[in-house]
Amino acid sequence: MPEVHVSHLSKQFGETAVLNDIDFTINDGEFFTLLGPSGCGKSTTLNCVAGLEQPTTGAITVADTPFVDTSRRLYVPTEERNLGMVFQSYALWPHMTVQQNLAMPLSIRRVPKQEKGMRIHDALEKVGLAHLKDRFPHELSGGQQQRVALARALVYSPTVLLLDEPLSNLDAKLREQARAWLKRLQVDLGITTVYVTHDQDEALSLSDRIAVMFDGHMAQIGTPTEVYERPATAQVAAFVGSCNFFTGRFEGALGTVAQVRLDCTGDVVTVTTDAPFSVGQEVTLAVRPERLRITPARSDAAGSNVLNTEVLTCSYVGSRYEYNLRLGRNVVQVVTQDSGLAGAVRLVFEPGDALLYPGAAVPSEEAQELMTV
Repeated sequence: MPEVHVSHLSKQFGETAVLNDIDFTINDGEFFTLLGPSGCGKSTTLNCVAGLEQPTTGAITVADTPFVDTSRRLYVPTEERNLGMVFQSYALWPHMTVQQNLAMPLSIRRVPKQEKGMRIHDALEKVGLAHLKDRFPHELSGGQQQRVALARALVYSPTVLLLDEPLSNLDAKLREQARAWLKRLQVDLGITTVYVTHDQDEALSLSDRIAVMFDGHMAQIGTPTEVYERPATAQVAAFVGSCNFFTGRFEGALGTVAQVRLDCTGDVVTVTTDAPFSVGQEVTLAVRPERLRITPARSDAAGSNVLNTEVLTCSYVGSRYEYNLRLGRNVVQVVTQDSGLAGAVRLVFEPGDALLYPGAAVPSEEAQELMTV
């Protein structure tokens, strides 16, 4: 299986730049996810790899074979790239049976009849649908159609598998099941996979590495743990999972422990950081809901950072309780196993539980609405 190299890739539609100097390498057998909101350029990046879009500048190489190099005016047509692709809509031919859908790409490649039958059977076995080979797409469930589309992408043994939001049309429960099944299949096959999604849970659970994209740029590339636990920017922290944000001023530091005065309450809290800041500089503190603890106001709260707050709401969601607390003008989200907390409480967190970013970096209007009341 090959490595995929994308170098200095850009794409413009008229005067609009949708990709800006994109660079990444996908390792042999890796599950690599392009994650970001709608319009960030993730599908355009995938389509450039597939050959469905011609980049304005840049180069794409798979297994040491150049597919695109705009500096040399090199462009390999889609049909010559031997890449398997599954679209969001599945794109199954409705008038063909399952096995006829799988036979079409083999017929285009002029695979002999006997070998064609073996390949179709093997591909359907891999996705657990060999017993449904004579059914038409409308006779299948959404999950079964998704598996047929995947089998069709695998039937001619592609060098790389490209998946463009293939689970988005499934309901929530089926999507969870399909996610686990897809990951097992990819590991068993060991095929290099490029996956596009806007679903953070999908990206975290499926990927070996994730590239987070915004506005045609790559904000961070890393493992799921790195992206979630050490987001490179406040924007990444806001997009990947839930996060609370507090603006403030840098007051000084002792080694790697910074002191920050919060705008919302005037309290000084401590945060562990290696980044350099100057005294008086505007900063944004970010902390995940599950990193916060709530203790009754009358108790002795043990912790480096203790803030007086009050409970606004409490919701039981099965495996946990979700609280909204008032902290000055901010609404703070907390996830905990503790029930029955109400009224005046204390919010507790350690310096290593928070992240610190330069500037008053409120990530979005949506985040601002959640933060203030």
